[in-house]
Amino acid sequence: MAQANKRPLSPHLSVYSWGAHMLVSILHRATGSALAFGMVLLTWWLVALAGGPDYFNLVNGYASTVLGRLVLFGLTFALMQHTASGIRHLFMDTGKLYDLKANTNSALLTFVFSLIATVAIWVAAYKVMGVL
Repeated sequence: MAQANKRPLSPHLSVYSWGAHMLVSILHRATGSALAFGMVLLTWWLVALAGGPDYFNLVNGYASTVLGRLVLFGLTFALMQHTASGIRHLFMDTGKLYDLKANTNSALLTFVFSLIATVAIWVAAYKVMGVL
């Protein structure tokens, strides 16, 4: 039993200090999963479009509810965050953004971009629909 205590311990989350770069890495995976769910919804919408006006109106009715619009807003944010994080990773693949300050700033920039792009997309959509 004494041998087991002499083995080195693996680092775990309590060893690392949380930062924006860690959150962006986790969110990149989470938004990828959310976008997979969004593809199921998009497929459902396309099937409804092909299924005729009654079925299409039913699906659009779900999408027009407050919950439906929250899901669509969240999926828009997920797409923008995943895109920004992917671009950030492309820069990191070239050897850039490894300095701690640059890494943290680029991680924070993904959140700023995602929020601004999501709001801009929704404002433009509501303007096209004549709501704004």
